[in-house]
Amino acid sequence: MSARDKSSWEQTPGAPAGHFVSGLVYTDPDIYRDESDKIFSNAWRFACHASELPEANDYRVFDHDGQSLVAMRGEDDVIRTFLNVCSHRGAKLLDQPSGNAKHVTCFYHRWTYDNHGQCTGIPRASGYASDGVKKESMGLREVRTDVLHDLVFITLDGATPPLETFIGPALDRFSEMLSGQPLEVFHYNQAVLECNWKAWHETNMDLYHEFMHVVLRQTQVNAMPMEDRKLIVFEGGHGGSGGDLKAAYDGYEGFAGRGDDVPPLAGMSATDFRFINLFPSTAIISRGTVVRIDTVTPIGPDKALLEMRGLGVQGEPDGHRRVRQKHHNQYWGPFGRNVPEDMVAAESCADSFRHQAGRYQIIARDEKMAGQDDAILRAFYAEWGRRLGRDPGAPV
Repeated sequence: MSARDKSSWEQTPGAPAGHFVSGLVYTDPDIYRDESDKIFSNAWRFACHASELPEANDYRVFDHDGQSLVAMRGEDDVIRTFLNVCSHRGAKLLDQPSGNAKHVTCFYHRWTYDNHGQCTGIPRASGYASDGVKKESMGLREVRTDVLHDLVFITLDGATPPLETFIGPALDRFSEMLSGQPLEVFHYNQAVLECNWKAWHETNMDLYHEFMHVVLRQTQVNAMPMEDRKLIVFEGGHGGSGGDLKAAYDGYEGFAGRGDDVPPLAGMSATDFRFINLFPSTAIISRGTVVRIDTVTPIGPDKALLEMRGLGVQGEPDGHRRVRQKHHNQYWGPFGRNVPEDMVAAESCADSFRHQAGRYQIIARDEKMAGQDDAILRAFYAEWGRRLGRDPGAPV
């Protein structure tokens, strides 16, 4: 077959609808604004792990849909989330990413708030007496917050269905691993990616790209028959492994014996690999002895903030913790064998679509929910299209 000319290059792929995605979904500013209005303003989204707020009055600041939010653990042990904005003149209340504060004081005019979001002090409050401004009615804007398996989720929309309804059974296979022993975050890093947020999330939904990673070619692709690798999708655009995938760590130098010197996580063996992608932008991935949680936040049509967390067993011996950190860093983190390559892939595709050289992404692999099927990508874009009222293959 010969190469294509301009006309044939720009034609839609021969695959059925739902089996390809237009490059415009990664670049069009109107689509980006639509995603903000119809996805990120009302979907539940992972904010942090409860272990990041271990004590009363601990707080964690994070961004969501262009807004700064702060999650706080109250003295009643309840985690609440608020817009990180003073009720008085709109100044940001907390600049540090985390800390402990029984009272939050705005630097601008010294208004104060407690960890229930109540305004507790207004300097020279008598000056507002004639205008009806009083601390009892000037509390912070609270954001709906729920916790499942120590995963803290938030939504900006009061009418969004409950978290358990939104997630459904998608986390059932992770419940023992996440709750069978107390876990805590031991690794956190973030990076700004020069790509659309979906381009990163796709790397966690796409098993076909295992061939890109040298370490996966040697430890995972041939660790079990492709037809025995089961995938599953759920209502709402979630999807992941339907059964445990296997890894053969002896196939890569320095990885042999992985799991012999530290207990695997609850409900898993040392060679199990399990993952779930939660719509719209969170992935939970476990390699037997350690868990990674990804969250990607849109910054613009072609820029995104990636946050990555590594989790181990809370209170475990120092020797076990060092082994889990090693296992985490072998694949993940800024110097792991997988993550930097995934970043290059996401940004490489973004560069093509940004300049309209690339026209479509093809997500047409059909292996009957086994092997390297693209079913998870198709389920994600089906939910994306339903929420936006757009066809991913012809969105404009």
